[in-house]
Amino acid sequence: MKRKNFFSKKLTFLIVGVLAVLAFVRGQEQTWCLAGVFAVFTVWTLGGLLRTGIPRIKQALAAKRAARLHKRTTAEPQGSHVSEGRGPDETALLLHVNCRISDYLKSAYPDVTWEWRTKDPAKLAAEGGTGRIKLFGIPDFNYADVLFDHLARIECDMLRIVPFAELKGTSEPEAARPKSDMPVDPEVWYGIQGKKILESCIRDLNSHGHASLIIKENGEICARQADTEMVHDKFKNLPGKSVWNALVKVIENQGLSAAVVDNCIKVSW
Repeated sequence: MKRKNFFSKKLTFLIVGVLAVLAFVRGQEQTWCLAGVFAVFTVWTLGGLLRTGIPRIKQALAAKRAARLHKRTTAEPQGSHVSEGRGPDETALLLHVNCRISDYLKSAYPDVTWEWRTKDPAKLAAEGGTGRIKLFGIPDFNYADVLFDHLARIECDMLRIVPFAELKGTSEPEAARPKSDMPVDPEVWYGIQGKKILESCIRDLNSHGHASLIIKENGEICARQADTEMVHDKFKNLPGKSVWNALVKVIENQGLSAAVVDNCIKVSW
């Protein structure tokens, strides 16, 4: 509406000005007066267009920049964030698949536990194919190839793989483990650091057939695999042994079973 009124005023001025010059001015002066009327009309019109047009151009450019930025930010997770780790949907899918594999194996080997040896098992479970897992607690086999077919069924081919270095009787010495004895409030420590790491370990280990884990003095979270211990994760600042009994009570308040055993804390679920 403002733009319509803008042109109406200019056009009215032009018509009235031309009629006034034609009516009251004669001779050479008439030409100059008409030129003056048209010049004023032109300058007035251009000035109004610039005042209204430049902001519109700026708004259009800003809108284009915002659209390009939005396109980049919405496309970015497909390239970077997804490659850095699994999303919550993929994690949930993998936990369900892990439980199915555990049930499948325990139907023949009740004491079996296992872990993935495939780079991206969540993608494998979603798209199908064959992935490798390592087995523990089975005397005759230590690996298996797990097949996900197009009907979402699971099959396992049992394997036994022996490294050449093991045949020669060689083994690498264990590195020295740093010890931690930090006098902190166990309840505060558990709420800030311990709970998140411990619950994540329990979910993953439970999906692989485990029912307990141990927390060593150096902060390592281990699970039993046949006759060996597997380091699953590690606390950076585990409270010292002087407050372990209090830490056990904090863990038990989360609905878990915990106890101090020898030089470690055993947690069961």
